[in-house]
Amino acid sequence: MMDDSQNLLELVATAQTNAKASENDISEILKLMDGQNGSDVQVEELRAATVSLELLAVDIFSVFEARMQHHFRRGPFSRKLRALLLEAGKADLADRVHHYYLAINVLKHGKGASYRELLNAPNSLFVVKSTKDTPAEEAHTPVSLLDVTVPGFFDGLISTILDAYHFLEKRSVS
Repeated sequence: MMDDSQNLLELVATAQTNAKASENDISEILKLMDGQNGSDVQVEELRAATVSLELLAVDIFSVFEARMQHHFRRGPFSRKLRALLLEAGKADLADRVHHYYLAINVLKHGKGASYRELLNAPNSLFVVKSTKDTPAEEAHTPVSLLDVTVPGFFDGLISTILDAYHFLEKRSVS
């Protein structure tokens, strides 16, 4: 859980440090498994590290939205931020914000409109898993719909949050 006394930049730095630890754990476990199925313990450790990374992503994006909501009167933060970024000519950042917003929704809620939008996005920033391609032997195992373990996922999230933060803060000072 994020600490209320820390500012957003401190919380982002803490989340990034924690994410690096989870990413290192994932990397080590995969190295030990060496492309094989791995032991039950390795599979469970991999699952735990992956879930930790997913929770960190959801948590830091939610904190970002909550801490930056004051920039908008009311309504859905991410949609308003995206519209403002597009209006300011920041289409790349607007797209990244939107895609991470969708990704966080998929991590929080599973299948739904955000999942379908990411699954059908021609230039998705993420590895979105189609459930119809899940092998029968994996059907009993809960599988995330989004692969947060791919290199760059969390760093991209942090970069997007920081870019949007600086855009909003700079705008409010002007």
